[in-house]
Amino acid sequence: MTVDGKYKSGKSERDENFPVASRVIASRHRAPILAFYRFARAADDAADHPTLDAQSKLSILDALEATLLGRSDAAVDALALREQLRLRNLSAQHALDLLKAFRQDVTKNRYGTWDELLDYCRYSAMPVGRFVLDVHGEPKSTWQQSDALCTALQIINHLQDCGKDYRKIDRVYIPLDDLSSRGLGVRGLGEPKASPELRACLQSLAAKTEAMLPEAALLPSSVTDLRLAVETSVIVALARKLIGLLKTRDPLSESVHLSKPYAAVIAARTAAATVAGRAFSRSAFTKSSRMMPHER
Repeated sequence: MTVDGKYKSGKSERDENFPVASRVIASRHRAPILAFYRFARAADDAADHPTLDAQSKLSILDALEATLLGRSDAAVDALALREQLRLRNLSAQHALDLLKAFRQDVTKNRYGTWDELLDYCRYSAMPVGRFVLDVHGEPKSTWQQSDALCTALQIINHLQDCGKDYRKIDRVYIPLDDLSSRGLGVRGLGEPKASPELRACLQSLAAKTEAMLPEAALLPSSVTDLRLAVETSVIVALARKLIGLLKTRDPLSESVHLSKPYAAVIAARTAAATVAGRAFSRSAFTKSSRMMPHER
């Protein structure tokens, strides 16, 4: 069983909070990244579908895995990724890790602690960045910074959509112990406006997420590919802005998303600063390497 048109959300890479294989990325790398995204999108649409029963969802995810691994051709959304993995001689492990997270979405709808949520992000978020790094041939030493960035992006998304996730699919990523410490249960997420206690809870989680950004901000300077450095620096900048909104606005009643024009301005400024910084660093290194030993 695979996801046909009536089960798909219609969401594409252009609808995400953050750039997905934007034109900044070198064209030779865009095909595998887009194939990975569309595989993940199909799995996400299945796991989050509001009317499919659990067994149907798991069947769709099983079909995606079987096709990815070459045991079937039934899941069309996995064929392009399978071919890209073959062409690049890349492992399917990152995609398989994602499927573990989506299976968990089908069978688990509450998270007790922050650490439990972070463990979920190990499979739902970190594989995305790791795959992009592998496509670019970056070393595994960059995974730590990427993991911090991807986890922050995932939790930003959870906080933005906390009301919608609860109302539409009865799923709550807000750790239950954070809610209970303020005398709250999950029902407050279904209200049209967050209570002061819920606002404080969500703002606290936004602050914990913000604490990941210093590590994440090291990623652009850690990668060797200039285009990837630009892309990741833009993503870090957008994440900072979104966390700022989450710390000051109520995601149940106010917009906590960036408008496309505003996001474009942030992206342009950040990209220009990253390119200039790289050029300055390269110039300084070249000048230093040409100096006589007594001049250093």
